Amino acid sequence: MTTFRAESQADVVALIVGIQAGEFGVRITAADQPDLADIPGFYQSGAGGFWTAVVDGEIVGTIALRDCGGGLGALRKMFVAPAWRGREHGVGAALLAHLLAHARTVGLETVMLGTTAQFVGAHRFYEKNGFVEIAMDALPPSFPRMPLDTKFYRLTLGAAASLPE
Repeated sequence: MTTFRAESQADVVALIVGIQAGEFGVRITAADQPDLADIPGFYQSGAGGFWTAVVDGEIVGTIALRDCGGGLGALRKMFVAPAWRGREHGVGAALLAHLLAHARTVGLETVMLGTTAQFVGAHRFYEKNGFVEIAMDALPPSFPRMPLDTKFYRLTLGAAASLPE
């Protein structure tokens, strides 16, 4: 994993929007996502972070953690290029493991996320990794909900709530 650097901004945006709009047909652009215009300001402060998976100099995955305060982090912008998905590559698992290790190190108690109905593979991935679906009305006010999000998940961190093998 590599910590996001400004010189990779265009590649990060191209990967994310390409998957959202190009692969899944989600009606969204980079302009609709102001967090992508200021990744350091939005994600790389407090307990947050933004990381990329790089293979042979190419960004093949992203993951972000937004510090929401009060021991809560929001997992955002987890995207893996189609050719790099799946257990055989391990990119998604490595991204998530890195984010969760960081979250534990900085003392977060809970990681939550929102996603869209179209990302069925992502739902299975999150559930396999210990995330539990929650209702939208269970989201705390500090959670940065995106307008397109329709499914929400929570993972409680700590020794009693470790990830399954």
